[in-house]
Amino acid sequence: MFDGSDALLLARIQFAFTVSFHFIFPAFSIGLASYLAVLEGLWLKTGKPIYHDLFKYWLKIFAIAFAMGVVSGIVMSYQFGTNWSVFSDVAGPVIGPLMAYEVLTAFFLEAGFLGVMLFGMERVGRRLHFAATLMVAAGTFISAFWILSVNSWMHTPTGYEIGANGQFLPGESWFAIVFNPSFPYRLVHTVLAAYITTAFVVGGVGAWHLLRDSANPHARKMFSMAMWMAALVVPVQIFAGDLHGLNTLEHQPQKVMAMEGHYQSHPDGAPLYLFGIPNDEEQRLDYAVGIPKASSLILKHDLDAPLAGLDTIPDDEQPPVGMVFWSFRIMVGIGFAMLGIGMWSLFARWRRKLYEWRALHKAALVMAPSGFVAVIAGWITTEVGRQPWVIYNLMRTADAASPLDAPAVAASLLAFVVVYFAVFGAGVWYILHLMHKPPHAGEYGVKRGDKGPIRTAGITPGPTQDPSDESKRDLSGGKHEPEDAP
Repeated sequence: MFDGSDALLLARIQFAFTVSFHFIFPAFSIGLASYLAVLEGLWLKTGKPIYHDLFKYWLKIFAIAFAMGVVSGIVMSYQFGTNWSVFSDVAGPVIGPLMAYEVLTAFFLEAGFLGVMLFGMERVGRRLHFAATLMVAAGTFISAFWILSVNSWMHTPTGYEIGANGQFLPGESWFAIVFNPSFPYRLVHTVLAAYITTAFVVGGVGAWHLLRDSANPHARKMFSMAMWMAALVVPVQIFAGDLHGLNTLEHQPQKVMAMEGHYQSHPDGAPLYLFGIPNDEEQRLDYAVGIPKASSLILKHDLDAPLAGLDTIPDDEQPPVGMVFWSFRIMVGIGFAMLGIGMWSLFARWRRKLYEWRALHKAALVMAPSGFVAVIAGWITTEVGRQPWVIYNLMRTADAASPLDAPAVAASLLAFVVVYFAVFGAGVWYILHLMHKPPHAGEYGVKRGDKGPIRTAGITPGPTQDPSDESKRDLSGGKHEPEDAP
């Protein structure tokens, strides 16, 4: 059936599918872990029950999202050995240790404290539980640190040596590898994107419940906190994105050329194209609508600064312009829409109408999934814009793939599509089900579904093993939520 297909293209589609599906969950859990730490910290500092209620409300959602992120990440990593074995062999001495550091630091930290965070508040005390929550939040950041270091090295490789067998080997210092030229910019931009993604999900859920009951104090609190994030952090993200773009222009100029749609060089100032249809065959942007010299102003801070175009790049080293051009505009467009929501919320707060303006609530609800769309569009811009290289200017993607036949890759791709949509689709549905329930006073924690370990005859059960108490308690020390609870 797939005998005439391109195995390389199928392998790229498979990796793009799995990594896109995977990153949806870390983009949420990184920000949500920090949000939970803020909620618990505010509860400990102020003693206000509303923060504790919101902590328990979002803790249930975090548990599901975190689990799906871990599982999808493990599955994705197998492809380095199946579909991209040549890349793994050649680059393994550099990227292998970095990915191992992610497991030894971030994953072990998260796994070690996650159980305490989910189930241990009444068993270890408030302060120690807060420490566990901070450790999980720190673990999500450390995980992003190492993974983004690996990815950034593939974009801006430094600190390596080429061995006699053609392998990339560590040079004199790991510092040059870890902190490669694009890594600081990519780390800041990606982590801020995760925080903003979470803020708009929280704001969307708060807006949904405000539309149903504008007097709900828990919905008011989560919506207010989310809108502060939108108003204060989105402008920082736009600034960070601009710095990241300038760094990309320095180290990967053809990616910026594709993002801007600059097929031709502009010696006297380049326009900023707002719209156009890239035409790779004719090497031009059809139906272009742009602002004269604005691209030179943004990228060089000079209206008349010259900018090179793709006409200076060999045809076999040019990225696919159409996908990069449009994914970049989707990301930027959503970013400015987020900025608009943030500014709107500031105006509503100033007018003391933050909880009454239903138009704002509806807009926030519509924007709830926008962060996920923006981060996926951003990754498409980054990864497709790097093509045809898997290690920029050093190793082509075509040379990194395993020697597999197309039917073999297609079979695994189809299996991934079916399983991912079935398993993770069910998980997303359950998360939406939890979000649909309004937060309320006395919110319940994460429930335990089993009956505890089997007890040998003659041994007295502990407090969490008492069968008479099992139907009344959850692992956070509270009572089970009744089936008819709101």
